[in-house]
Amino acid sequence: MPNAYSRAAKAHTHDNEGIRLQKLLAQAGFGSRRKCEEIITEGRVEIDGELVTELGTRVDPKHQEVRVDGSRVRVNPNHVTLALNKPKRVLSAMEDPKGRYTLSDIVGDKYDRIFHMGRLDYDSEADSHDERWRAQPARHAPQYEVEKTYIATLEGRISGQVCRRLVTTGVKLDDGWIKLDRCAILDSSRESTLVKVVLHSGKNRIVRRIFGSIGFPVRRLVRTQIGPIKLGDLKSGTYRVLSQAEVRSLSKAVGL
Repeated sequence: MPNAYSRAAKAHTHDNEGIRLQKLLAQAGFGSRRKCEEIITEGRVEIDGELVTELGTRVDPKHQEVRVDGSRVRVNPNHVTLALNKPKRVLSAMEDPKGRYTLSDIVGDKYDRIFHMGRLDYDSEADSHDERWRAQPARHAPQYEVEKTYIATLEGRISGQVCRRLVTTGVKLDDGWIKLDRCAILDSSRESTLVKVVLHSGKNRIVRRIFGSIGFPVRRLVRTQIGPIKLGDLKSGTYRVLSQAEVRSLSKAVGL
């Protein structure tokens, strides 16, 4: 017996309400109309949690949730997602009463209502923010703590054993125990060590606090990746618009 949504979907199949599902998917970057029709008939699309395989089904993207392979589909020409390589001494905010440089000084007034994502401190580098994510992925609930990758220059020479201990045991900070997901030494000298670290925590100054607590202050910190989004060759102080595929992968990473 068909459920309420199935009957509703069929009722809208041939009327003029909403947008055809395959057109919506094409606009969201899933490929040509033909490719999107295949995605539908293969049983990979859900509307409001219900599987839809009928071509011609219409949907209202403003009021209905569409997912492909479990990842939410978002289409809004007024929404863009930016990846921005934040230089040092730029505040991770859109304005500052103290008059310091902020993200808005880099992006300018091209976009309205920009909300930054992530909270790199004043002396750290690399960031990402956009016009529609608001603070959602910055929440500290586990499902929103996406994996973040950093390159850190430490004072002193750290050993592989210390790196392994930070992954297996972790360290105790003022607000509790914390462990790294991964830690690798990239280069070292008597005076400094270059390490690559990966962790999920979004706590304030967490990388600096971890290494500072064991006697290796961080001289320089660069976040090179957040979730599936990489800065790549993006120059410091510049930004780019993420592709639809990148936005979908980021949405999936934070459970949206």
